[in-house]
Amino acid sequence: MRRFLKAAATTLATAACLTATVPAAFAAASTQRHAAAAPTARPGTPLIDLGAAKFGLALVASATDPDRSPAGANDFTCKPTAAHPYPVVLVHGTFENAYDNWSGLAPVLKNAGYCVFALNYGETKPHALMKAVGPVPDSARQLAAYVDTVRAATGAAKVDLVGHSQGGGLMPQWYLRFDGGAKKVHQLVGINPSSHGTTLFGLVHVADAVLDVAGHAGKPLGLDSPAAKDQTIGSPVLQQLYAKGDTEPGVTYTNIITKTDEVVTPYNNQYLTAGPGSTVHNILLQNVCPLDLSGHLGSSWDPDVYQLVLNALAPAHAEPVRCALVPVPV
Repeated sequence: MRRFLKAAATTLATAACLTATVPAAFAAASTQRHAAAAPTARPGTPLIDLGAAKFGLALVASATDPDRSPAGANDFTCKPTAAHPYPVVLVHGTFENAYDNWSGLAPVLKNAGYCVFALNYGETKPHALMKAVGPVPDSARQLAAYVDTVRAATGAAKVDLVGHSQGGGLMPQWYLRFDGGAKKVHQLVGINPSSHGTTLFGLVHVADAVLDVAGHAGKPLGLDSPAAKDQTIGSPVLQQLYAKGDTEPGVTYTNIITKTDEVVTPYNNQYLTAGPGSTVHNILLQNVCPLDLSGHLGSSWDPDVYQLVLNALAPAHAEPVRCALVPVPV
C-alpha cells in the first residue's frame, strides 16, 4: 500500500507540472459512435490530462472513510425525469471503491440531470479500502440487491449501469445473465471492461501465483482477491459466463476501450459480439481522440470518456468530444 500511495503522489506531482489550458482537439461522433478526431480550437479544454493522478488523490481521500459516496451520488430521494428515465448505477472496479473510481464522473452525470447511485461491493473484510475483491458471482448478487433498492426508491423499471474494469465487464454481465438483471437493466456501459478476461501480457500464471501469496498475506486487510483470479483468461467463471455468447436480449452494451490498457490484455478482449435481441457499441478511444493514451486506471477519470458515457446514455443528444492530450498510458 505504501508503494501504491507513493506512486500516486508522484503521478499527482507530474500532473501539476504538466496540466495546462489551451485549445484542444474536437471529435465528431458518427452514427456508429466511432469517429476520428477533427482538430478544432476549444478554449478551456486541458491540453494534458492525467486521470491516474486524480484517481490517486481520491484514493488517499477515501482512506479514512472507504465507504463514503462520491459527490452527486446516492440521493435516494431523486426521481428520474422524462428526459433521463433510467437511474445510473456506477459500478467500481477491482481494488477500487465508489469514491476513488467515481468522484469525477458522478457529479458530471448529476449535473446532466441523472439520478446517480454508486455502490461499494465485493469486500472480504468490512470497510476495506480496496473493494471488489470477492468472488464475481457473490458480487453480482450484491449488485442485484442494490439495483432492486434503487428501483424501489426511484420507481424506475430499469436502470443504466456504468462500470469500470470488473464493474463494467464480467461482474454485471454475470448479473444480467444469471441473476435476472436483463429484465431490470436498459444499458451496460463498460469503461475498460474486463470482458473475456486478461492475459496480463502473457504473465497470467505468474500473476495467479503472486495473487495466491499476496492474498494470503493481505487477508487480514481484505486484500485477498478471488475476483482477480476470476478475471484471468480460462477461469471457470469466464467459461461459464460466455458459454452461450456475450450478451442478453433486450440490453444495449457500450464498451469504451483504450488500446493502451495495461491491465486487461489484449485490449481487443474487451469487445463484445451482439447476440439475438441485443445491441453492442464497441468504441476504441483512440479512434475518437488519437492523442488520448489513457490507460486502464486513468480512463474512469478522463473527460473524453465522460463525454462518451454521456453520449451512450443519451445518444439522441450526443455532443462532440473535446479531445485532451493524455500522453501517459496509466
